[in-house]
Amino acid sequence: DIDGKRIFDFHGNSVHQLGHGHPKVVDAIRREMETLPFCPRRFANATATALARRLAESAPGDLDKVLFVPSGAAAISMALTLARYATGRHKTLSLWDSFHGANLDAIGGGGGALFRRGLGPMIPGAEHLPPLNLARRFFGDDRPFERFADYIDYALEVQGDVSALIAEPMRWTTVEAPPPEFWPRVKDSCLRHGALLIFDEIPSCLARTGTLYACEQFGATPDILVIGKGLGGGIMPLAAILAPSRLDCAPDAALGHYTHEKSPVACAAGLATLDVIEDEKLIERAKEIGRRGLERLQAIKARHSVIRDVRGLGCYFGAEIGGDDPAGLAERLMYRCLKRGLSFKIGGGNVVTLCPPLTIPFEQFDEALSIFEDAVSGLES
Repeated sequence: DIDGKRIFDFHGNSVHQLGHGHPKVVDAIRREMETLPFCPRRFANATATALARRLAESAPGDLDKVLFVPSGAAAISMALTLARYATGRHKTLSLWDSFHGANLDAIGGGGGALFRRGLGPMIPGAEHLPPLNLARRFFGDDRPFERFADYIDYALEVQGDVSALIAEPMRWTTVEAPPPEFWPRVKDSCLRHGALLIFDEIPSCLARTGTLYACEQFGATPDILVIGKGLGGGIMPLAAILAPSRLDCAPDAALGHYTHEKSPVACAAGLATLDVIEDEKLIERAKEIGRRGLERLQAIKARHSVIRDVRGLGCYFGAEIGGDDPAGLAERLMYRCLKRGLSFKIGGGNVVTLCPPLTIPFEQFDEALSIFEDAVSGLES
């Protein structure tokens, strides 16, 4: 901070899989800046082409086409536009309380009240469903996700002209995953009703969850996969959409057209990021940190009643705070931890989200969780 105190960054806006300023990414950026610092968007360049090829080779299913953009919100816009071109329809289904970016079309396609408040009418055709984490509230305790999937199927059928359903495969802000049978059922409904399935993996892509892409753990390959954040190595802004060749249907349309959409410098950072993930075995490391972290958090929960629940997927964790004022307690806990040298984000009002770099040494990871438990103890006293 400004006083020189070192802080564990367990927030990082989900861009810091490799930590801050990984030397291999810095070197790749420096070399590309000396080779080709900018390329007009009408041209391809070797670095962007190489990264597109690497992503297509690593992607699940038939996602073999790649388009780059400078930000996740722009990638969402491009995915929604592509869905319209591909289907000839304009409606979308998404989930209330979701966040897909701060552009007007992403806000309309999302469902976060904070971003919609005071803006007036949204983009026409944006329909909404309940959030994943409230499935039991709206569909009961008896097979809630089965009933939710049935409701999605009904919404697709009754609307009849939905271009796409857009969602995160796991609700990122509260670290809550649906059961494994949920997304395959939804994907089947999309297929039967002619809608595309778009997964927003902007925060969850590239090894964070213990697989290169989170959707690999949920049994469904989307028609369009949106990635970003950590793609630029935590240094360069870079995002992308991945889609199958059958959606390569808009060569003459205005799809993209961002000045820095194929930035060779950003793509060099992306290539270096993939190299580091592979060379340093960060997928395996995310699984190991996930195992150790969840075990430690469960032990902390057992000792402290203020923690209502803990959960995680790979190297990403959530600790749900209970008590009489869960949101207030979570905020106090956040500032107690920050004062002690641990930074994180609160999601859903009362969920502490812990998002460490995949490169963090185990002893530092353990130290950060000790800071967390000390702050919890102080909160209870």
